[in-house]
Amino acid sequence: MYFVYILKSKLDHSFYIGQTNDLNRRLLYHNDGKSRYTSRKIPWEIVYFEKFNTRKDAIFREKFLKKQRNTEFYNRLIKNWSGSSVG
Repeated sequence: MYFVYILKSKLDHSFYIGQTNDLNRRLLYHNDGKSRYTSRKIPWEIVYFEKFNTRKDAIFREKFLKKQRNTEFYNRLIKNWSGSSVG
């Protein structure tokens, strides 16, 4: 299982989009300051994610979301999300 996720910085409310096969581990990675980009905006929270069967599909969706570069688009996506747990 692969995930595309959106993180929101509690510091400045900016978004970060990524993909992973372990959502909980990836959040810890960002909040531990191990990512150069996200380390400046700690703490992060997961505000959205989607599940995919293949990494290829997850990467395709990640690229689509990153191309949007639109806060309103991301906020609508998050607002309409049903928000199931990772498990």
